[in-house]
This record gives sequence, C-alpha cells and structure tokens, in this order.
Amino acid sequence: MNAAAHAPERFLDEAKSLACIHCGLCLSACPTYLETGNENDSPRGRLYLMRALQAGRLPLGQTVVRHVDLCLGCRACEAACPSGVHYGELLEVTREHVERHHRRSLLQTVLRRVAIEQVFPFPRRLKLALTSARWLRAMRAERWLPRFARETLSLVPEDAQATRLPKVSPAVPGTRRGSVGFLEGCVMSAMFGRTNRATVALLNRVGYDVMTPPTQGCCGALYAHSGNLAQARACARRHIAAFDNLGLDAIITNAAGCGSTMKEYQSLLEHDPAWAERARRFSAKVKDLTEWLGAAGHSSSSNSAPSPSDSRVTYHDACHLAHAQRITQPPRDLIRSVAGDRFVELPESDVCCGSAGTYNLTEPAMAERLQRRKIEHILKTGATVVVTANPGCLLQLHAGLRKAGANQVRVVHLADYLAQTWL
Repeated sequence: MNAAAHAPERFLDEAKSLACIHCGLCLSACPTYLETGNENDSPRGRLYLMRALQAGRLPLGQTVVRHVDLCLGCRACEAACPSGVHYGELLEVTREHVERHHRRSLLQTVLRRVAIEQVFPFPRRLKLALTSARWLRAMRAERWLPRFARETLSLVPEDAQATRLPKVSPAVPGTRRGSVGFLEGCVMSAMFGRTNRATVALLNRVGYDVMTPPTQGCCGALYAHSGNLAQARACARRHIAAFDNLGLDAIITNAAGCGSTMKEYQSLLEHDPAWAERARRFSAKVKDLTEWLGAAGHSSSSNSAPSPSDSRVTYHDACHLAHAQRITQPPRDLIRSVAGDRFVELPESDVCCGSAGTYNLTEPAMAERLQRRKIEHILKTGATVVVTANPGCLLQLHAGLRKAGANQVRVVHLADYLAQTWL
C-alpha cells in the first residue's frame, strides 16, 4: 500500500509556522486567552495545534476544531509578536483545511455555509434578511427563538438604511486634488447607507472625485476569515477588475475588515501568475478612510475647529484597523479635531469587542463575554459618544449598550462623526 496516500496534508507554510519562538508576549494581547486562561486558546497554543495537525500528531477532531473556531482572528497577537509571525495567514489556511475535512453539525453547516456565506456578501439578500428580522422583532418573537437567533436579532439596528452611490461623485468645486475609488461594501451598503454617503462627501470635501464601480461586489473578507479561500480569491479577482484602469490615486474603504483583506490580495493571489502583479498594484492603493484623511493636508485648519460641547467622546479600535493594518493614531487625531480635550482614551481600546466579522453569530457565548467586557470599560469613561471604524463593531457595541441599559451612549462611525462639523 502506498504510504504517501496516508501522509498528513501539508496545508501550513512550515517556515512561517516555525517563526513562533513561544515567548508568550502574545498572551496578554489575546482576547480569548484573557477570558479563559487556557493555553490552547492562545496564539502560541493554537500554532502548536496547527503544526500538530499537519504532522499527524493530532487527529482533526472536535477538540482541536473547537480551539481553532474560538479564535477571533483579531490579529492582536501579530502586533505584539517580536518574531513577526503571520498568524492571520496561518489561521486562514488552517480554517480552509478544517472546512475541507471536518464534518460540522447540521446547525453550524447551515449557519456558516448558507446563512452567512449566502446572505451577508449579497446586499439585496441581506436587505431581505433585515426586513424579516425587523418583522420578528416587531412580533416579539425573540423568546421562541434559539440563542444564536436572539443574538442576531439584537444586532439589527433600528435605523438601518441601504443606499447605492452614483458611479462618480465629483469633488467640491475649486478643491480638486485627484480621484479615488470607493468600496461600498456588503454590510455597509445594506445597513449604513448614510455612513457611505458621509464618507463620499468627506472625500469630496477634501478635493477628490470619488469613483464607485457598480461591478465591485464583495471584497472577499468574510470568505477569507471563515476558511473559504477559493471564494475569497474569486472575489478578489472580480474586485481588482472593477477598479482597474480607472487612474485612481487610492482605493478607499470605511470598513476595517475589508481594508485588511484588500491590502493582502497580493498574498492571496501570489500563486496565480495572471493576477499576482495586478493584486500587488491594487493592494498598494488601498487606504482606510482614517488613513487617507489623516495624511498630510487632509485634516488641515481649513476644517472646522473643535465643536463646543460637554459630551465626552471615546474611541474603540477596530481589530483589523489597529492590528492588521497598524492604524491607531490617525483616527484619534481626526476625532480630536472635533472633540478637542473632550476626547478620553478607552481602557483596552484595542481588545476585540466580540464582533470579529460573523464571530458573534457562530460563537455567541464568547462574543457576549467580550462584549460585556468592552461595555464595562466604555461606561467607566463617562463618554456619551463612542466612535469606531468598522460595521461589525458598530453593531456589537450598539447591542451591548442597549443590553446594559446605557441608552444615553451613542455609537457612531468616524465618517458620521466628522461629517457633523466638516460638512
């Protein structure tokens, strides 16, 4: 019998996985380890499990999968790691391996492969799902639903508004500096239409024509984070093609998770000769809104002075902005341009709130623990406004504040916050 037929599948880049020196500096940065204290729920513990799977020392059973599933993919460990371990990339290929070879329960299969992958990346389907969710809430049907469904309903905002942007939105006359592309996004376009419009208006205000290609589609972030890398690559190719040849200075996104994935198209498509170079050029142009507005000259004294108010303002770092993209100071500078000395730092501001894409749907128990931890810190600041830069964080924080009865605290996207005084 051919022994090679029974050899473990090589899914990890061995050199990248061995970069971990087990120093433990990632432990205090990992939200799940902070909550459980279990080494298997830490980055270095999970890396050990990944290597053990590849070497055949551990079977691909429910115990190992449970520890992999419980990872938020927040990548806080990468920012803390002195060895530069590419943990996010290793996690994604491990999850791809799990999805190919592990048989999940019927509920998890339906939730992951159908409810999430066949709804969230498609704005029209998502809008229909939102309509159904509002109807269920209006009928007070929550108590008859399973826990994950109740958690899902709690995330749906009352004022969700869909929008489609024009293909071209011109800069304010007399201010033109150039032209940028804009990612409408799936959740952003279906739930946060006003935020998308505010984003485009801000870009127009600082001198940019904004191009919004109608063929862009999903960026692939949701698929990449859940281990469906084949579909993530298909989304990346479509996305690149939509923005190619537009002569853009940058491609702007106001969703941190989307931005981190688009900046990594080069590694996602590195083995595809027809797309690798196009992916490199595309990724080099991707900028988060806060990164772009915060660049030299984009938040100059031509904008409004800090607005007078007694309201304290704090900021929650979206994981894929702070850890994956390492962007932390520009959003704070932008907030201070409006809030002045009313800005207060949030303790553990860069610890995940529990949203993590669709994590709060697939892992509601841990997501709720992290949500509660975050809300406690927010309330201690005395802030009545919480600013963030990612749709999942907006939904998770809003739901958590409502559960805590803190109806006086508003959660707003940074684009909406700036629009109050810039526009």
